[in-house]
Amino acid sequence: MRHPPTLSATTRALLWSLALALLLGAAHAAPPAAGTPPTQDPAESEEIVATDAPVSIGQGPTDAQIAQRLAEVLDATERFTDLSVSVRNGVVSLHGVATSESMRTLAGDLTQRTEGVVAVVNNITLKPEPVLTLAPARREVDALIRDVVRALPLLVVGLVIFILTMLLAGVISRTLTSVLGRATDSDLLRNVLQKAIFLIVLVLGIYLALRVTGLTRVALAVVSGTGLLGLALGFAFRDIAENFLASLLLSIQRPFRLGDVVEVDGHKGVVRKVTSRGTLLIDFDGNHIQIANATVYKNTIKNFTANPRVRITFDVGIGYDDKIASAQDIIHCVLEDHPAVLNDPEPLVLIENLGASTVLLRTYFWIDSTRHSSVKIKSSAIRLTLRALTSAGVSMPDEAREVIFPQGVPVITASGPSPRPTPAPTPPGPADADADDVAVEAEGDLSSETDDLNRQAETSRDPDQGENVLTDKPDAPVG
Repeated sequence: MRHPPTLSATTRALLWSLALALLLGAAHAAPPAAGTPPTQDPAESEEIVATDAPVSIGQGPTDAQIAQRLAEVLDATERFTDLSVSVRNGVVSLHGVATSESMRTLAGDLTQRTEGVVAVVNNITLKPEPVLTLAPARREVDALIRDVVRALPLLVVGLVIFILTMLLAGVISRTLTSVLGRATDSDLLRNVLQKAIFLIVLVLGIYLALRVTGLTRVALAVVSGTGLLGLALGFAFRDIAENFLASLLLSIQRPFRLGDVVEVDGHKGVVRKVTSRGTLLIDFDGNHIQIANATVYKNTIKNFTANPRVRITFDVGIGYDDKIASAQDIIHCVLEDHPAVLNDPEPLVLIENLGASTVLLRTYFWIDSTRHSSVKIKSSAIRLTLRALTSAGVSMPDEAREVIFPQGVPVITASGPSPRPTPAPTPPGPADADADDVAVEAEGDLSSETDDLNRQAETSRDPDQGENVLTDKPDAPVG
């Protein structure tokens, strides 16, 4: 019969010690009696970290050896000041100042991994940073430099892409402008088209370069910011943009040319220049008038030069006792014989109205405004008509100051009615002195004032230094 194995004395001693430790632990962990306030050891408020290693009961390093070894290792890091290490029954207490939280954690981890250490009380504090320090800025600069160095190859590639984009943008814009610009003869439109194509290609190249370098967010910001910038500038410079667009439309549609006589917004003059801001006119008093292109485009434009033939009218009042048809023929002959009056359309002399003491005759005739001045020709025609009617004995009473009695006023005396007086012949007046003169010295040479204004403009100071968007020359005189 086999007997059970007997335990050695050492084993029995260990079992008795373990049982005794369990009994003491249970007694210590028992809850306090009711009404008894719990007590807390001040040392328990410190942070204590236990290691994963089992607690050794046998022979191991002494507390002094543990303290010395830990002090040597932590001093070697040169990251601690005022360091002190104390060990009591395998419980290590660390005191001192660490340069960072990571070094404080490192001290605790090294202590936990040291042989013979049962627990760690880490009382190491952090070195306080000064209130005014450039350390964060230096760290950011260092990080930025490191990022730049790492991204340097990509930055080189992005720079090459950007340079190629600049070169291609110029070639593509010029090529497309030469093809698309054939549909218009406006230099301003071609310049705007070329710049728009150049800008589009450039923005796409910048976007591609930023994407290659890894700056995707910046690339999206550039693309979106370009549109937002254009919208913001459109609102901020609305009037300037409106004038620029109006100049663009005027250069395309061309409602007038350089040298044309136009009337816009109540201002009449000769077109001297059209810039991206406004239209410059020279009125017949020699003044320079600048009108915003938006105003020119939105207002009624009266062009006196588009059709070089201009109709002129003036009125003549004759007496009721005169022969109307004869007076009409006289005026018609004067107009037909005038060298500046066009025969096609032919001049007309029509009865306009019957006044209190006169029959109002209105004359219509046409001239070539590119060769002759309308005000000078009108003066010459009125003067020659007055001379012809006066020479023919046609009366021209002023109904505002005269009362005409066509049959005369008989005077009855004691001897009977007096005979009707015979009208005296009209004495020769100053009109006979210029009987053969179509134009007198006071009227000038009857030529158009447009050439005079252009000559004055050439010698005057230009109030608008902008580039002229109308490159065509004034029309040559007809005839």
